[in-house]
Amino acid sequence: MAATTEPTRTARNGPLTGVRVVELAGIGPGPFAAMLLADLGADVVRIDRPGGSGLGIDPAYDLTNRNKRSVLVDLKAGGGPATVLDLVERADILIEGYRPGVAERLGVGPEACLARNPKLVYGRMTGWGQDGPLATTAGHDIAYIAITGTLGMIGPDPEGPPAIPANLVGDYAGGSLYLVVGVLAALQHARAHGEGQVVDAAIVDGTAHLATMIHGMMASGGWQDRRGVNLLDGGCPFYGTYETSDGQYMAVGALEQQFYDEFVRLLGIEDLAPARRDFGRWPDLRTAVAERFRTRTRDEWTAVFDGTDACVAPVLSLREAPGHPHLAARATFVEHAGLTQPAPAPRFSATPGTVRTGPALPGADTDEVARDWAVPSLTSKEPQA
Repeated sequence: MAATTEPTRTARNGPLTGVRVVELAGIGPGPFAAMLLADLGADVVRIDRPGGSGLGIDPAYDLTNRNKRSVLVDLKAGGGPATVLDLVERADILIEGYRPGVAERLGVGPEACLARNPKLVYGRMTGWGQDGPLATTAGHDIAYIAITGTLGMIGPDPEGPPAIPANLVGDYAGGSLYLVVGVLAALQHARAHGEGQVVDAAIVDGTAHLATMIHGMMASGGWQDRRGVNLLDGGCPFYGTYETSDGQYMAVGALEQQFYDEFVRLLGIEDLAPARRDFGRWPDLRTAVAERFRTRTRDEWTAVFDGTDACVAPVLSLREAPGHPHLAARATFVEHAGLTQPAPAPRFSATPGTVRTGPALPGADTDEVARDWAVPSLTSKEPQA
């Protein structure tokens, strides 16, 4: 079953309709945070630099720039910072992802922006944060999650290396989502009290915060400070992944007793059911589960567990996921302008978000934004753009 095709919609909708956001072009978590705001209805204007980001990614496929508009401004040219400040004067939120001090040197730091617009929420997205010994050094997701202890707890083998969770845990979970929460909370404060502020969203802070429950479990003695030996990290034989006869995998999460009972019944190993509470027999239980899963294909096991409370699901690839019947029924993925992509989330009953436009192409919306935001300097002949 293919992804749902959603009709092109240009009308702005969503709970953030009317909120204006300036995004200083960057890579990774900043653009994703701005995309989420745009998905929720905000009017996001991305300020792209002449020549692009340097990553070599075709802008037509950069889905994190969907639902936005783009203008070209050279912040290193004479009138560039002034043009950005003209936009800031009309904005509710600004998002930037430079190293500490760079925005200030360019003339668009918090002091300059808040002087122009005292109600502005100035969102700063970095890995290390605005201060601390590492603040001005380079880094990427893997380093940020490494020093928080989060990377070290991921992986099935306590003697093997940590597993790398793409850049989802640091950049997007610990970074983008915390930035969005922060700027929306600050926006509420600005509207209630007329006072803008700076939001310092550091990936190290957000990633550490994500592990709050684990720290509590460790303090209580319910979690060992090593990977692959705990309830939720692959150490438990009824919470993990198992290979099938066709080289695919099934995911098992039968933690509670009633779900575990259903799992072992459908798997056909009820004689080993008491091993759930006997840690000493967990290796035998794991072996039995693994051997059973290798007797059938992934599709065959999917059919066995489909619609049950055994908490078992097939491990699908990115290309397979949109075709899963549940995701297709919910339109979790949509197709827009020929690109299959995740739909906006979460969902709202009164103000639903949609994919209105494809990825914003650098500078394509300059005249339109200049008109809508009443910033004529965007289309002037001066060298800022």
